Amino acid sequence: MVHPAAFVDERADLGVGVEIGPGAVIGPNVRVGDRTTIGSHTLLTGWTRIGAGGRIHHGAVLGSPPQDLKYSGTEPSYLEVGDATEFREYATANLATEPGATTRIGRHCLLMAYSHVAHDCVLGDHVIIANAVQMAGYVTIEDWAIVGGSTVIHQFTRIGRHSMIGGGSRIPQDVAPFVRLAGNPPRLGGINRVGLERRGFSSETLQALDRAYRIVFREKLPVAEAIARIRRELPGDAEVEHFARFAETSVRGLTR
Repeated sequence: MVHPAAFVDERADLGVGVEIGPGAVIGPNVRVGDRTTIGSHTLLTGWTRIGAGGRIHHGAVLGSPPQDLKYSGTEPSYLEVGDATEFREYATANLATEPGATTRIGRHCLLMAYSHVAHDCVLGDHVIIANAVQMAGYVTIEDWAIVGGSTVIHQFTRIGRHSMIGGGSRIPQDVAPFVRLAGNPPRLGGINRVGLERRGFSSETLQALDRAYRIVFREKLPVAEAIARIRRELPGDAEVEHFARFAETSVRGLTR
């Protein structure tokens, strides 16, 4: 169902049951999955792939050129969005910078009004990005993370799975998985216990993650020594190992 006041390039690839509102513009290299709803005055451009069952609200812009002086535009770069992801009003997401590279947003994500996903970012599944969150390039956000409104995230920063960042924060370094923090500068507040309980984590895993958190963030050890201690004291738990691996591979350093 395409509104007569929309402009859809004849080369665009639209799935079954796609709905397009008035004033929307769909470019020639765009592919939209089945049952996706595209609101009024949206722009889908560039080499953009949208999964099935998504919702794109009024004024959102997806697949626009990256805000990066290195971008030449002479060869394709991409934006890919998974199934059932929702973009609220005026959210934006850019193509990647380098030819052949991809900005990726996973499945079942929610990106609220005025949020911005910059070039070469990678968002996992079930990520929630609140209003006016601003990402620089090459940010990685793992599955189930939640980022509060008006937070700004430095380029190349990683945000770990199941973490929760309070609104109005400034994030210049990596945020470990399973933690909660907020502020400018950001301050840690323990593991994201409520969120983890809601997602079915066992009490044993919660206790192990809490112990791992204390070793890294409360005992004032060098990261390498803290990770070695975690692996000695808490072997065999997959979530603890993910926490340890994230910490030891941090390039920008952990928010501590």
